[in-house]
This record gives sequence, structure tokens and C-alpha cells, in this order.
Amino acid sequence: MELRQLEYFVAVVEEGGFTRAAQRERVAQPAVSAQIRRLEATVGQPLLIRASREVRLTQAGSALLPHARAALAAVRDARLAVDEVAGLVRGSVAIGTVTLHPFDVTRLIADFHSDYPDIEITLGTDNSDVLLAKLQDGGLDAAIVSIGVDEEPPALEYAVVTDEAIAAAVAVRHPLARRKTLTLTALCEHPLIVLPIGTGLRTRLDAACAAAGLRPRIAFEATSPLELAELAGHGLGVAIVPQSMAHQRADLSSVQLVPELRGRLVWAWRRDMASPAARLLCERARQMIGGG
Repeated sequence: MELRQLEYFVAVVEEGGFTRAAQRERVAQPAVSAQIRRLEATVGQPLLIRASREVRLTQAGSALLPHARAALAAVRDARLAVDEVAGLVRGSVAIGTVTLHPFDVTRLIADFHSDYPDIEITLGTDNSDVLLAKLQDGGLDAAIVSIGVDEEPPALEYAVVTDEAIAAAVAVRHPLARRKTLTLTALCEHPLIVLPIGTGLRTRLDAACAAAGLRPRIAFEATSPLELAELAGHGLGVAIVPQSMAHQRADLSSVQLVPELRGRLVWAWRRDMASPAARLLCERARQMIGGG
């Protein structure tokens, strides 16, 4: 009894005939018929009743079918187990990140490389929109990106790294420095220092302003929140930054936006991820995020 015979037998049953089974297995119909006859000779019983318009199981065929399916499933599982090992030996993982985040990606990569030195790991940076697009089209295995608090990126899973308010940061001598809160309307009366379009912070700001019918006055764009803070510290405008960053700098004053804007940094990966190496790396990342 050969695996190929069992494959053809199951295909004939599931497809309801020899012609469709041959098409499914991508072989000529006589090859399927010949293998089924050999299988029947091996078991010593007819397995199929060949009618003009349909193929039905005999009693012996019905008895064999679940065992044939179990045997084929066991072979697939065995192959998958071998592929998993091979993937961890020879695999590759592509990671992307936004320019600034608190997650220790370098430690994650270093520890993983120590355990699996033959896995190739690539790391790149870009804005959140680009990284999310690359995740969804398979260009990346995982990425640290910014998403809204109510946003659920399609086809992706994620673990939250940070979830915090977005603040307006101004120099301590700025007229707004004495304010505790600032409406979006009042914010848009001042020159703003923001990240480029496509980044998480910018997307949150633009969406809120659009919903309120406002148009922000963009004075400067910079590629990193650190640069935003530096420009604001020199009195060049109001920087839109994570609240924690504004609180960390002595030369800046943090003003709460009303209504509150929030953003999340997440470690995201494809829901249908196939790479064994990428799955293992993502599991380690989740453990680090969760404090494991």
C-alpha cells in the first residue's frame, strides 16, 4: 500500500469521480485508475462502485477511508515538523520599526541570534503607513508601528508596547506654557511642529482636525519626535509629541489636548504568518513586552 494510492483514493472520493480527481492531482486519468486498481488488489476488496455518473464507496472503501485520511494527515504533520526545524535553521526574518520607540529591539535580535545564529534577520525603519503596508503584503514579518486606540489593522495581530496621550509641547517661555489644556481649535491657531504624513502621530492629529473641520498650521516637519522636541525647545512652535517625551524634558512644557488624542505603539505581525523563525521571534517579542 503506497501513499500515492491513498492520495488518489481519497481524491476520487472527495471529488466524486476519476476525472476530477486526476485534475486535482495533476495527473492523467488512467494513472489514477491504475493506482486505485493496485490498491484494491493490495487490500483484496473492491473499494469503489464505478457507475456511469458517479463513484460510490463499497463497504470496504468506507472502512478504509478514515484510515487513509489519517495516514495522509500524519505524513503532512511529519513533513511540517521537519519544515519547522529546517525553517529555524535556514530561515530569515524581516522586521521594521518607526524611528523612535521604547522597545529593546536590539536585545531581542541579539538574544535570538545567539540561539539561532544561522537565521538571517533584517531591520529597517520607516513611517507607520509604509510599515503596515509592507506587513500586509508580506514584505515584512513583524513591525513596531503606531496605530489609533480604536484601530484594528486588517489581517494583523499585535501586542501593545505603549498606549499614551499625545500632547502639545512648547518651550517654557512660550505663551502656552502656562496652560494646562488646549482645544484643537486653539491649537490650530499656532504654528505646529509635526512628523510627516504617514506617521502615527501625524495621522492621529490630521484625523482629529479633519473631524472637527479644522486645518492645522504646519510650520515644520521632522522625521523623529526627538527633532520635534528640539525645535519646540527653541521656541519655533508647538510640537505634537507623546506626552511622556514632553514630561521628560526640562526645556519643554506639556499641554493636554482637548479632546484627548491617544496613540498606541504595537508589535504587529501577520495573522497568517508561515515562517517558523518569524513565529518564534514574535513569540519572544510578546514575552518581552509582557515582562516574561
